[in-house]
Amino acid sequence: MKIAFLGLGKMGVAVVGRLLQAGHTVSAWNRSPKSLPELGISSATLAPSVRAAVEECDVVCTMLANDEATEAVAFGPEGLLAALRPNAIHMALGTLSVALSRRLMESHAAAGQRYVAAPVFGRPNVAVQGRLWVVAGGDDSTLEYVRAILDAIGRGVTIVGNEPPQAHAFKLGGNFMISAMVQTLSEAFVFAKAEGIDPELFLETVNEALFQSPFYLNYGRVMLHPPEHPGATVLLGEKDIRLFREATQSAEVRLGLAEYLQEQFDVAIRHGLGKTDWAVGQYRMAEQASKFKPS
Repeated sequence: MKIAFLGLGKMGVAVVGRLLQAGHTVSAWNRSPKSLPELGISSATLAPSVRAAVEECDVVCTMLANDEATEAVAFGPEGLLAALRPNAIHMALGTLSVALSRRLMESHAAAGQRYVAAPVFGRPNVAVQGRLWVVAGGDDSTLEYVRAILDAIGRGVTIVGNEPPQAHAFKLGGNFMISAMVQTLSEAFVFAKAEGIDPELFLETVNEALFQSPFYLNYGRVMLHPPEHPGATVLLGEKDIRLFREATQSAEVRLGLAEYLQEQFDVAIRHGLGKTDWAVGQYRMAEQASKFKPS
């Protein structure tokens, strides 16, 4: 399959690597120039523009940082929508707002093109191993057509329904749960340390006794042993919780925990932790907030 891939951040590069290993032909483009050999995907072709990348391709995958970057690439006279040929497919792999996903769905339909939302769960190291979990939304025939791509990048696929924005809503709900889990771990570690209990012993024992979850264990270890290079940053976490809250407001649902987590992310960014690992930043803010102040 001839695939265009727009967005060569850590996740994008990892996914392109999986597509190349599966035998697909990939034409790649990035907003800032990057060397493909340096990124480890030298068998891809680097296109000089969005139009050059997508105009001859069957499927275009986007993996961009946020709504703003996706809008800049998708819309405009030289953008994705203008360059994509009729009946070709745009597959949005990044985490987007429900509102933008709906706009893309409607715009592609008006242009006679097809659209699939397929955001993924997993960090870049998981993507390198081909063990992402994909949540996909779109019409049955289009999902069947791109199934080989989904299988190449992930260990499993959940089909949400025929409406692509549902997949992005699903992804935002999952990321909200990750933030909630990290906040719980953070405050539990603060409590354990205050009682003279080794947080790592607490993590491993409670996880074995109660949750038996690799996710709890892996995130807890990241928090206790911060990585040199963040897999995801506080800024990305703030974006996701903000988009989640926008979606809840649109659905006329109020969630108090989401409001609290938004406040925590805002405080973390004001304290200069925006580029810190997402989980580590939440833990540090929990430590700061835990300082007892008598009434």
